[in-house]
Parts: sequence; C-alpha cells; structure tokens
Amino acid sequence: MIRAGSLRARLSARVGKLELELELDTGPGTLVIVGPNGAGKTTLLSLLLGVLPVDHGQIAVGDVVLLDSERRLSVPIEQRQLGYVPQDYGLFPHLTVAGNIAFALSCARPRLRPAERKRKLDAVLDELALRSHAGSHPRTLSGGEKQRVALARVICLEPRALLLDEPMAALDVHSRRDVVGSLVGSLASLALPALVVTHDPYEAQVLGHRIAVLEAGRISQCGTWNELVTRPASPFVERFVASLGTAPRSSVHFRSST
Repeated sequence: MIRAGSLRARLSARVGKLELELELDTGPGTLVIVGPNGAGKTTLLSLLLGVLPVDHGQIAVGDVVLLDSERRLSVPIEQRQLGYVPQDYGLFPHLTVAGNIAFALSCARPRLRPAERKRKLDAVLDELALRSHAGSHPRTLSGGEKQRVALARVICLEPRALLLDEPMAALDVHSRRDVVGSLVGSLASLALPALVVTHDPYEAQVLGHRIAVLEAGRISQCGTWNELVTRPASPFVERFVASLGTAPRSSVHFRSST
C-alpha cells in the first residue's frame, strides 16, 4: 500500500523558554518519544508539522526534503503530507465514519473526481476494518474504533509519515490496554514511519520499536527498551526509565509478533 521510509530530522528551535536541539530518525518502524512534562514532546510534533518555526535544521521523509534552513527551503504545512492524529482524535460528532473520512478528502483533495474520492474512501474503510461502521456516528464507537477512524482520515490522504500525540489520552484507564493492541496492528499493517509521543510507560514499551528519552529539548538516549534499562546513558535516563516500570510480558510478546 503506502510507502515505507524513514522520517529524519535535525532541529534547533527556541519556543518560549524551551530550547530544543535534537536529531532523530524513526527508521522504517515506530519511534516513541517519552519524557517528563515540559521536555518538548508536543513542541517537537509542531516543529515537524511546520506549525512552529525552526531556527536551523532539516526535515526529510525518505528522499523528500520538507525543510532545509541552509537552502531556505520550507514546504508549507498543507504540502508536507504528514498524517497527524491529535489526542482527542478530532472527529466530527455530526458526521458518520464515512462522512468524517470523506470530509478530509474533500478538503485536502478538492479536485478529486467523485469516483476517485469514493475509491479512496472504500479502500481505507477496508484497510482499517471500518466497513461495517461506515454509517455509524463517533458516539456509538468504541475507543479503538474511534482511533482507527482518526487514522483512516489521515491515511486516505497518503501521508509520508504518521505523527501521533498521546494516542491513548482520550481513553479511560481500563480501555487503554485493549486499544493499544489494535493500534500496534494498524501501525504494522500501514508500514509507514511513525513518531508517537506518550507519557505512558505501557504504551512506550509496547508501541515502540525504539524509544527516545527527551530531556529539556534534547534526546538523552535512543534505543530499545532493553538498552535503556540495561545501559542507560545518564543518571537522568536511569531514573526516568525506572519510574516508567515494565509492560506486561504478554503484551510485549504481542508487539514482537506483528
């Protein structure tokens, strides 16, 4: 389906009192960003999207350059093709599942012919197993179903990469562990580079092929969960990872089998 690749960034920016200076590379899978409040996790997503200005740096997905400050190149937000899923999913309550997806298509691709728009809509409904919910409204959906609709809405626009901000924040505690399995499966099947921001230890360990610890606008360490636990790069990483705890063994096994 969609293209695999890697989201790479080298960024230097000052946002309020926060000075952000970092490099990241998602690889072909999912990179999870963790860190304490105020470390710059959501700010990082805004910089990648182009919502906030970057002082110096580069952003690229595969061979496509989205930002290069030295060349004075900055692709506009609407042309970066980065699929962003906010914390609350941002679904329109008065529209059906199909209506929510169709609305995104009509806004981003207004010149699409009706037949092509329907083809894209049908394809994403099938891809994310939403066909049976096409006529349903968000209030009737479970947390996992709402999440898949939010993903479908960005996937239909053929994004180069996915950016997910606290993907479980809108769910109650009891629903999160059920829904995270659905998200793991969706991310694996989409085969897109993905950057996931979270403060939740369970999500970080289960979702991320690699985990980056963000400390005051800088990445202190990036690696697998085992690497962070057994070979922490600093006392901060050691303390922070210890505070996150450990994900249930069965869930970790589920991620590695997808």
